[in-house]
Amino acid sequence: MALTFRTLGLAPSFVDYRECWDLQRDLHQRVVAEEAAPEVLLLEHAAVYTAGKRTEPQDLPRDGTDVVDVDRGGKLTWHGPGQLVAYPIVPLADRSAVKDYVWRLEEVLINVVAHYGIDATRVDGRAGVWVRGDRGAQDRKIAAIGIRVLHGVTMHGFALNCSNDLSAYGNIIPCGITDASVTTISAEAHQHITPADVVSHVKKEFERLLPAAIGTTAENHTATSSHQGVLA
Repeated sequence: MALTFRTLGLAPSFVDYRECWDLQRDLHQRVVAEEAAPEVLLLEHAAVYTAGKRTEPQDLPRDGTDVVDVDRGGKLTWHGPGQLVAYPIVPLADRSAVKDYVWRLEEVLINVVAHYGIDATRVDGRAGVWVRGDRGAQDRKIAAIGIRVLHGVTMHGFALNCSNDLSAYGNIIPCGITDASVTTISAEAHQHITPADVVSHVKKEFERLLPAAIGTTAENHTATSSHQGVLA
């Protein structure tokens, strides 16, 4: 199945999180009802903290900053300028193969950052994509993944740190993980790389890796269960 991409906003046109969440839910409903084609939404958000279903009180920002509660899995994270966010709204070929879908998202990210000479990987027990620390240094998270699958159709997706200011993470414990840090493509590649710079690479990797996971809404239309993937 051919993928369709929609770029909602990149710097300096940042996308409000709540407005985009409403758009996701509307598109999801229409894809489930076979009234719209599957799409991958690409964007940069205006700065916001979002809390998944596993967020605990101690995870919240220390200064009382507003947090949006969302219906994805995982804990608390930050979205904002300099971070490329992708929301695939697609029907899975096999609604039970959520792990395979998450693996493909991870593979997209690993291949994208490899284009900039960054050796990223998976870490057992943690979703997302990581740069391993050398000589006892902490691992560094370069991309987060948090999804929901409802009626066999995906929502939410991933956030890839490109050129964002990491100070926003200093106000929280990102994804509840205390023994690791965060990083960006720019920091690892020692050059300024923006979301606009990486969009074409993300599209190419999605086109290569995602179609095998996509089915039709008819195959999944009778599914009523919800799956919330972790974010880390």
